[in-house]
Amino acid sequence: MIDKILSKINRFYSRKGSEWGSGGIFGLKYYKETLYFTLAFEAEAHFITGEDEIVYTFDKVGSKPVSGGDTYNAIETVDDKIYFGGWVHAPVKFLRKGVISFENKFSHVHEYDVSEGKIKLLWKESIHDLEKWTGEVSEIIYDPVNDRLLLARGDGHVNLGVYCLDRKKGDIKQLLNRPSLKGTLFHDIACFNIGSLTETEAIACLDLLDSRWHVKELGDYSRFSVDSGSVEHPMLASITSAYNRVFVFTKGGVIIYNPYMDDAVFVRLFDFGKSGYGPLRTQILHYGGGILVPFNALTHASITPSNVFEESLNTLVGPSVLVYITPPTARIVASFGSRITGLEILGDKLLIASNTQPNLTGNMPATFFDSGIKTIIPISVNEVLRGGPPITFEISGSSVNNELWGGIPLLGYKEPKLIIYSSKENVLEVKSYSLTLNQAEAYTTKYSITQGRNILDLSSYSGEIVSFRFEKRDPKSIIRLVLT
Repeated sequence: MIDKILSKINRFYSRKGSEWGSGGIFGLKYYKETLYFTLAFEAEAHFITGEDEIVYTFDKVGSKPVSGGDTYNAIETVDDKIYFGGWVHAPVKFLRKGVISFENKFSHVHEYDVSEGKIKLLWKESIHDLEKWTGEVSEIIYDPVNDRLLLARGDGHVNLGVYCLDRKKGDIKQLLNRPSLKGTLFHDIACFNIGSLTETEAIACLDLLDSRWHVKELGDYSRFSVDSGSVEHPMLASITSAYNRVFVFTKGGVIIYNPYMDDAVFVRLFDFGKSGYGPLRTQILHYGGGILVPFNALTHASITPSNVFEESLNTLVGPSVLVYITPPTARIVASFGSRITGLEILGDKLLIASNTQPNLTGNMPATFFDSGIKTIIPISVNEVLRGGPPITFEISGSSVNNELWGGIPLLGYKEPKLIIYSSKENVLEVKSYSLTLNQAEAYTTKYSITQGRNILDLSSYSGEIVSFRFEKRDPKSIIRLVLT
């Protein structure tokens, strides 16, 4: 069965799928001998078994040509059902060259019956506006207490927040009127990240038994950060629960939160200042009791950036990495290209959904077809978990200035080093810490930096996570972090 499914997955080349740049392979899930994923922007939902493959093109939402599907991994499984959500243009309509109308953009939730092989449209919604759209469905969580689906909606102009959907009748109701992108179950509560797409502002938790909300406002990250530093644009990313905590990932790191104690700690991970590097538009996978999470090199970008933020999203610093978190340690176990959009286990294989191109920002001319090459890669799980691939990150001084950056796990590397081409004498602070579940202060060591080429041996920090800060700004400097 597994070999037959693996023989049917392949790479998907540029095809018609009108939107900005490239979507990806989203919602990757193996459930009851069925492998599901949605191909975006082509708006194709694939259901693969050992014998058959069903390709659904969202005709229950509207007429062709369609585009979209899902770009946040809105997927859940209950009993014999696979629930998949997102958004879709049906039909896609151009106002003029390079400009898509949002008049026919719908948010949706579908149900696929695994035993019968049938697809049902549970709910759809559109505000039929030329320039604005209703909140996309970016998360689906099954509420086992009330037998309903909880939806997070954080991308759009109206109808954002946390909703509940009756999975039999399709009736929908808003539970929280604050934008949320992703969520997770944690014991008898459901927790969601809250904020704009560029800022994780709060964590909201719903008690499934008494329907009460508790909202943890985050404020200044430096107040609860292990290395006492803040983070620039902690964009909304994925969220999961493990180790009796909730892990709220952002661009720049992870917030580890105990809702019952209302206690949060921020651990910097792969923070490169003015860069779009982060765990964005991807899936988290639990394996062996730990957490596998991708940090992507290029999720969003702009060919012609119109502001500083868009310029920062364009900044490339290194490859995408797959990180295995087992507190108090985190380690890099694999490296890939532009971005990883999905993860799933199939037998002894780890399936990795990848894409060569980013999702372009909305001020760009829309493309008539999806421009990325998308692939599902099967890799031996045991081979991946050996970890320690050689990696080089290259950062400009103008990206980090004299703010804290880094959060690089060095576990598994024997000769890690920092190469600094400095235009002036400077002082470098190195902060070392672990992926702690509780508030703990990082240890700080200072090193003198001379003008010219400096090499700092980081092997003494093996097993730790390190972040950095220059005492003086040096926008002309070039920093290379070489992990071997």
